[in-house]
Amino acid sequence: MLSRMAENMYWFARYLERAENTARLVTVSTNLILDLPRVVTPDWEPLIDITSGRDAFVERYGEMSEHRVVQFLLADRENPSSLISCLTKARENLRTTRDIVPAEAWGQINRLHLIAQEQMGDALSRRGRHEFLQTIIGQCQMIVGLLDGVMSRDEAFEFMRLGRNLERADMTTRILDVRSGDLLAEMPADLKAYGRVQWMSVLKSLTAYQMYRRLVRSRVSGVDVVRFLLQEERFPRALQACLKTLEVCLSGLPRNETPLRAVAQLRRMVQRADIPALAHEAGTLHVYMDELQLKLAGCHDAIAATYFGAELAPNAGMAAGVTTPVPSSSQAQTQRAG
Repeated sequence: MLSRMAENMYWFARYLERAENTARLVTVSTNLILDLPRVVTPDWEPLIDITSGRDAFVERYGEMSEHRVVQFLLADRENPSSLISCLTKARENLRTTRDIVPAEAWGQINRLHLIAQEQMGDALSRRGRHEFLQTIIGQCQMIVGLLDGVMSRDEAFEFMRLGRNLERADMTTRILDVRSGDLLAEMPADLKAYGRVQWMSVLKSLTAYQMYRRLVRSRVSGVDVVRFLLQEERFPRALQACLKTLEVCLSGLPRNETPLRAVAQLRRMVQRADIPALAHEAGTLHVYMDELQLKLAGCHDAIAATYFGAELAPNAGMAAGVTTPVPSSSQAQTQRAG
């Protein structure tokens, strides 16, 4: 398979997954406002940190109000990781590979892109936001389901799965890192009960709450949430499950030694994690998540260097474009792996 085609399929899947993840984040944050007591001021700042957009946001918007954050995350075309930017890049990557994917998929991504453009105004107000975002999430899942149901299990399919699962793994570590920071900090005694509500929001950001409750019968706790989202191989958005899928995809591709080694090292790191220690100390969890994100960036670099002809220096990032990742800085000043 031509490296250009492989790269296009990889980035189509990453951008589509990122658009869906962004829609989930904004949905959960909007709903969380209704669950918290009135004395707690809703904080939209973590969403900017999760998507590594703080510098760009502050430069153009200043104060982090709800409307400005939602505008930046959903509708701002100058933000390369906004929902509309990701859908545009996903569509363009799929356009250049139309001859190797079912025609129905091209029709679906066109419809999704058109819906996002025409109905974006609804997302900027609370009244129409929920319906708009649920439509986006449902359409993204429809495209993934269509490709999973009718696409041949060839190299193009495997590169698509590589992109989707690496993006999922990246988002899981980001949500755990940023969302849990406030949860593990000292809270006033009269508000500690709402810590459980916020841990539930961490799960809901990844649509993990019901599957978590099936496995963990007790009340929602930080230790169990961190363990579930890092180590549960049966939940497809958990980090360990994403890494396992990456190994399966790479096993069917040629010249896979270097990327397989990078993924295997990361899997061992996750398996050996001291979950109770991570879940009880914000600083420890933050450092650990930064290490995971660096390792995920290393997995992307290994895949890109092996299959896309990209020779990357550690943490160098790549220029933005149709088939290249969007450079951004995390709290550890590392590059997002796409």
